[in-house]
Amino acid sequence: METPAIPGPKDQREKDVLDNLIVIRDQLQVRKLDRTTYVRTQDVMALYDQTIEQVRILNESRAGKPVQENRVDRVVDSCFQLLSLFFMTIGRNNEAPAAYALTSTIKRLLDHLAEADLFCAQDLESMSQTLEHLSEIVHNSASTKPAPFLETLIAQRIERCRASLEVLKKRIDEIAEPLRPTADKLVSILRQMAVINTKSKFTPSEIHKRETELKEIADQRKDGKFVDADGNVLRGSEQISGLLDRCLAYTKILLERNGQFPEEWKATYDVLVGIRNELDKLSLTQAWSLRETDLYDYQRQLDRIDESRVDGNWVDDEGQPAELYVQRTFLYLIRRSYGYIYHLMVSSEPVSEALLPIYNQLQTLKRCLIEVKNSGGVTSARELYPYSMKLNSIDNMRVDGKFMVGEDIPEGQGSVAELLAECFDLNYELRVAVEAATESPTPEPPSNSES
Repeated sequence: METPAIPGPKDQREKDVLDNLIVIRDQLQVRKLDRTTYVRTQDVMALYDQTIEQVRILNESRAGKPVQENRVDRVVDSCFQLLSLFFMTIGRNNEAPAAYALTSTIKRLLDHLAEADLFCAQDLESMSQTLEHLSEIVHNSASTKPAPFLETLIAQRIERCRASLEVLKKRIDEIAEPLRPTADKLVSILRQMAVINTKSKFTPSEIHKRETELKEIADQRKDGKFVDADGNVLRGSEQISGLLDRCLAYTKILLERNGQFPEEWKATYDVLVGIRNELDKLSLTQAWSLRETDLYDYQRQLDRIDESRVDGNWVDDEGQPAELYVQRTFLYLIRRSYGYIYHLMVSSEPVSEALLPIYNQLQTLKRCLIEVKNSGGVTSARELYPYSMKLNSIDNMRVDGKFMVGEDIPEGQGSVAELLAECFDLNYELRVAVEAATESPTPEPPSNSES
């Protein structure tokens, strides 16, 4: 995938760094596409060390000089994005490099939420917690070969995200507490309509249903304002009324369009819908089918479309800006896709893909055992034999207490061992419970002569 066309470096040392980084990026791309074997930690760390060395040379060559971004900066970003996703793939989620790609996605999401002016407290709470976690990772990084400038760079990205987050939180604070459920409801309705609009088959009745809900909310106003029980105008009433009017206007636009998208924008629309749908499928089958590096291509496609805007809007081949309907549809699809990428990254387990088959089996076993326990346990210890046999077969795979793949000891040993122990404990609890129930004498019903 080509880096967006921007000026190349003029300094010879920067040109040399660019050439070396392109080779590293290409090696990362090739490794990303290779599904014949799992990603090995030592392979990733070798390319990581090479990247760090090239960035060190770049920083030295720029020391004390005014710096203008050029192509080498974009390739550095591509390398760090890929390496970040590779760190997740090998299970080193709790080290600073793994935070790089996530901060990029969070910043994109926050920018889109601010631009659309459409968000709720729940959107912000998740990202706030993630940024707190990333901050802890950066300050307590367990990297064997720490790169202070990379950790500083990621820390700065986290702070920029936090600053954007605070701006959005202040917008929510401007709305009175009693009005916030109404605001959240309107955000939800508008997003539901955006989903309906981008389905393969448009159903007007679904839009009419949301229109009815909106009119019910509109009827709660008095003289066009939201008021409390005493008739006082609530803080943020004008803002929420504006959002309500925006929702009602959107219903009219969607019903007029009836699922027909302008032909001149159909190619981009199809690409965005395809990305959204593929990420949606991945979110459902993540544990079994996702390699985190797969997210790189989706990110780059979205970035390229998002950055192709002129003054905030897309323009066609004749230089004409996209109409509001097209702009809003594109923005929704891009934001939704970034949202899926964020969710997939946050949900990534700190386990190497080499151990994921075992880890996923244990996750399934744990869910089954919890379900059995919650449904009242088993009536016979014999019912636990399949679980015991599977757990023992997994336990017997260990060599000197480690799960080995060839001669390698993949990352995530602690997580897999902990999950295996939890499964053994649940199985033991169920066995003890059924044995205790079997040993307890069942009280006999009273005879007729005693009654």
